[in-house]
Amino acid sequence: MPALDKLIWQIETDLHKNLTLTALSDRCAISTHHMCRLFQLATGLSIMSYVRARRLSEAAKTMARCDGDILTVALDAGYGSHEAFTRAFANYFNILPSTVRKARSTSSLDLMEPLKMKKDMFIEVQPPEMRRCDAFMVVGLSTPCSLENNGAIPALWQSFNIRESEVEEAVAGAAYGVCSIADEAGNCKYLAGVKALKKTSGMDHIEVPVQSYAVFVHNGHISDLPKTVYTIWNKALADAGLKTAPSPDFELYDRRFDPQTGRGIVEIWIPVAT
Repeated sequence: MPALDKLIWQIETDLHKNLTLTALSDRCAISTHHMCRLFQLATGLSIMSYVRARRLSEAAKTMARCDGDILTVALDAGYGSHEAFTRAFANYFNILPSTVRKARSTSSLDLMEPLKMKKDMFIEVQPPEMRRCDAFMVVGLSTPCSLENNGAIPALWQSFNIRESEVEEAVAGAAYGVCSIADEAGNCKYLAGVKALKKTSGMDHIEVPVQSYAVFVHNGHISDLPKTVYTIWNKALADAGLKTAPSPDFELYDRRFDPQTGRGIVEIWIPVAT
């Protein structure tokens, strides 16, 4: 069973229990970082935001059937009081639960149904090459990022390309797209830049520690890179028996990639535990 299918099954099985990221990662036999990242890549949501949306959606169905009082429904959905549940319900659906109960219908609500694997996102990915990399620094421009909001990345690269000559003591040969460690909500920082020996005033930087990596290769157009990344995080890492480490991952663009056509080879470096 692919990792995402296993994770969704665990969530749905224990939807109304006290779910934690630690418990889910233990049951799925993957690291918490790996689990959160693959869920974000696959769905555009954080795990706990999905859990909340599913609980509220199931609560809405219960309200429409008039099964149980609002407090009972609130407790089943993981809320400690009628007021907390009503506030969360209204914030998510923009309607009061009492209104749904009175209407006996959820037809006007955008319910969150159980997610299914995006089978069309899987592509052929070659097994990774294992490499060890010394610590280095990347200097460039960054933007807050998540799978719900990654539309700024292409524009970020355009801005950096214009200002690349400003990087002091740059190391020629490659450009890097570095993604910092995501928090539990799936938010991270994406930095487009180049390796450098010192910081540059007016630009951002990120320190990448010494680390072992599984290096995957994307060969094709850059628009298909999300499919490669999706397959890596949801299938290829598990197929290779690898567990990710809490460290930034990055894309490496060297002379094999043509930024004018958007075609060529991109290396995807995923930090792994040894």
